[in-house]
Amino acid sequence: MITPWLEFVFTAEAKLADPIQIGQTYEGQRRIIPILEGTFEGPTLRGTFVSAGAADWQHTRHDGVTQADAVYALQTDDGVILQVENFGLRHGPPDVIKRLFAGEDVDPAEYYFRTTPRFKAPAGKYDWMSKTLFVASGARYRNGIKLWFFAVR
Repeated sequence: MITPWLEFVFTAEAKLADPIQIGQTYEGQRRIIPILEGTFEGPTLRGTFVSAGAADWQHTRHDGVTQADAVYALQTDDGVILQVENFGLRHGPPDVIKRLFAGEDVDPAEYYFRTTPRFKAPAGKYDWMSKTLFVASGARYRNGIKLWFFAVR
């Protein structure tokens, strides 16, 4: 048996616009959250978010779980563009989620926020990211987000 382990890759922080409410759908309450700008940094790569078209299309399901489908790009400090498709789930006790939706800063240990990012990197220095599975844990703030990315080894 080979047991997978996690290797820290980078931390990302981004500023978010106010949600654009779509409304109630068969999936639950749907909204778009534009990703405005941000940075990422780790032991071997760092850079900034590319804001063009970056957004998190999410909905809160009828069971109270917020499901996120974010698509954005990162530009490394050496000029390489990495596309990211990031699927995630966020949930917790109703009082904690209510505080999050009210814009309060809530300790991320009080709720579950995990994602499964997929990278689409060009051939070259970062193509290993297209060949590796990742998981991330996150924290949501009023107009911001912080994610810790890990490679599954």
